[in-house]
Amino acid sequence: MDALFGGGGGAGDAALGQFPLEQWFFEMPVCTRWWTTATILTGVLVQCHIITPFQLFYSFRAVFHKSQVGQDLWIDIIERGAQKQGADIGSQQYWRLLTTFIYFGPLSFNLIFHIFFIQRYARMLEESAVSPAHFSWMMGYAATTLLCLAPFFHQAFLGTTLSSTLVYIWSRRHPDTMLSFLGMFTFRAPWLPFVMIGLSVVFHGHWPKDELFGIAVGHGKLHHVQGIE
Repeated sequence: MDALFGGGGGAGDAALGQFPLEQWFFEMPVCTRWWTTATILTGVLVQCHIITPFQLFYSFRAVFHKSQVGQDLWIDIIERGAQKQGADIGSQQYWRLLTTFIYFGPLSFNLIFHIFFIQRYARMLEESAVSPAHFSWMMGYAATTLLCLAPFFHQAFLGTTLSSTLVYIWSRRHPDTMLSFLGMFTFRAPWLPFVMIGLSVVFHGHWPKDELFGIAVGHGKLHHVQGIE
C-alpha cells in the first residue's frame, strides 16, 4: 500500500516491515491505534450483520431530538430505513456523535484504503505532536466543527471527512516532502489532497463532497493547530 503514495514515511512505516503485526500495532500512538481499531471492528460488525449503517450515521435530530415525521425529508428517508432495520429512533442517540467517525463501510478494499490513510497520516501527525493531549485537542476541535457543519451539507458519515482534514493538515505542515504515485509522477505534499480528489473524479466519475468538505475544514483549522511541529 505504501507504493500508492510513496515518500513522507516515518519510523512507524519502517516498523511495519520489520516487526510482527502485533508489535507494529502497539507501537502506534494511542489515538491513532484506537481510531484504527474502532474502524476495523465497526466494519467487521456491519459485515457480519450484527449492526447496520442505519445505527451509525449522524443526524442532528436523531442525536438531540426525538424524530418528528415531516421534517427534513433526507433524514426521514434514512430514519425510515433505520426503523426497518430495527434501530430505535424514538430517543436521543448520543453514540452517533462517535460512530459517524468510525464507519467507512463493510470489509472491502475501500475500507483498507481508509485504514491505510488513518494509520499513515494521522499517525505521523500524532507522532510529531508535543503530546497525545495536543493531538486529541486537534482531533476534537476538527470533529466538533464537522458535527456542527454536517447538517448543512447533508453529511451522515464523517470518517472520510475527518481523515481528509488530517491529511490536508499534514500535507500543509510538510510542504517540502516529496510523494510519488505508483512511481509514475512525483509531487510535493501540499498537492496530496488534490491528487486524491483527482483520482476520485477519474475512478468514480464525481466530485468527492466529503473530501472537499474535509479540505475546507482542514484549511480553517490549520492556523489554530498548536503543538504540532
